[in-house]
Amino acid sequence: MGRIFISAAHGGQESGVTDPGAVIAGTTESREMILTRDLVVTELRSRSFEILSVPDDLSARQTLDWINGRSRAGDIALEIHTDAFSNPSVRGSAVFYIANNAQRKAQAETLLLALLRRVPQLPNRGARPDTATGLGSLAFCRQLVVPALLMEVAVLSNPDDRFIIQNQRRNVALGLADGLASWSRSVSPPTSTPNPTPSPGTYPPCNININGQTYGEQGIIVSGNAYVPIDLVDRLGVDVSTDPNVRRITYRNIVYVRAVDLRDRHVSIAWDSTNRTIFLKSASQICSGQFDKISGQGNTSEVQLLMFLKANNEAALTRYPEIAKLYREEGSIEGINYDVAFAQMCLETDFLRFSGTVRPEQNNFGGLGSAGGDSQGASFPSARIGVRAQIQHLKAYANAEPLVQAVVDPRFNFVARGVAPLVGLLSGRWAADPKYGDKLLAVLKRLYESAGLM
Repeated sequence: MGRIFISAAHGGQESGVTDPGAVIAGTTESREMILTRDLVVTELRSRSFEILSVPDDLSARQTLDWINGRSRAGDIALEIHTDAFSNPSVRGSAVFYIANNAQRKAQAETLLLALLRRVPQLPNRGARPDTATGLGSLAFCRQLVVPALLMEVAVLSNPDDRFIIQNQRRNVALGLADGLASWSRSVSPPTSTPNPTPSPGTYPPCNININGQTYGEQGIIVSGNAYVPIDLVDRLGVDVSTDPNVRRITYRNIVYVRAVDLRDRHVSIAWDSTNRTIFLKSASQICSGQFDKISGQGNTSEVQLLMFLKANNEAALTRYPEIAKLYREEGSIEGINYDVAFAQMCLETDFLRFSGTVRPEQNNFGGLGSAGGDSQGASFPSARIGVRAQIQHLKAYANAEPLVQAVVDPRFNFVARGVAPLVGLLSGRWAADPKYGDKLLAVLKRLYESAGLM
């Protein structure tokens, strides 16, 4: 049987400073997860599982290196976190898996359901692809050799979740142990002899389709992920030769690259399990120098916008059934890329869940502040006016052209016009987060992938 690696989030040194994670109500994310992790380790060892606890003083990068340096075939890895939101009502458990991997998704669901059977009071936030996170990917899910998942056990900023973590810790640990045991058995069933490292010639093949055409060479499946020959990557015009974040292996004297890692290079990835085919589509003209430009026209249809929103929040259209139409109309009027604005709405409102401090009735889809600095942000009389204000604020940053419609953005005149024509330049301006632009681009990529545009 394979071994289990488990890491408690945070606690290590990041840039020379100890990272406690979220700090809420006199406790920290790292403390709560370390205490929970220790109980999981004790429980699994009592069940005769070999489990390795990642040292708590390691940085995120060192954690990955520590696991990769010790892993072998049949092993699995889990990192446990809590989440935190400005809205204290948000709560529940979620598990993140590497996107476009049905096997890993099933494993994430197994882990999540095992926890919720032991602690049914925790709401189920679902098994979710790592593309649904702010940056569009999670290093723990993508950069480990062994199958890996990242779990948000609960939301520390929610009083009910925090009570469960601190007062039902043993049940939480038992649920995690149950899930890890099931996952480990599915990856590496118990045998009477040690599980050897796969030798060359044991990786199953998969077919490759690139831009609608069948590729003459096959890829391989390693730990549930498709790998494609490096020569194909070169043909796509993507250079990953020096990128340490791209997983590569040598197999039968050919270098292969993990397909999902190409997603960050404007290559969309899809998998057909029935025909064992990996579909790669290189970026269209959308990405040829205009992908991150705020000014201009959008590329999606109203239906494509609606389908993307609904896929990420089933209830999103209940309150705002015409939201896609509003973005297309208002963006086109002011010459602002409505795809960028729509993606920003998804990021700012958590796909219209309004998980932050802004309330739905404010019709504030861009997280806009008020002229007077109201703690709740700006409010608008209708959804259309709220969308218009966001579009106008984007235009203020994107260029110096005059507004077509009367100004409704309360902070339009406070912006140095044209200072941020590209999405990445919104970082530290629209929001204090230095990764804000990257997070917005990650949502925009997901939108274009869902629409089949890249």
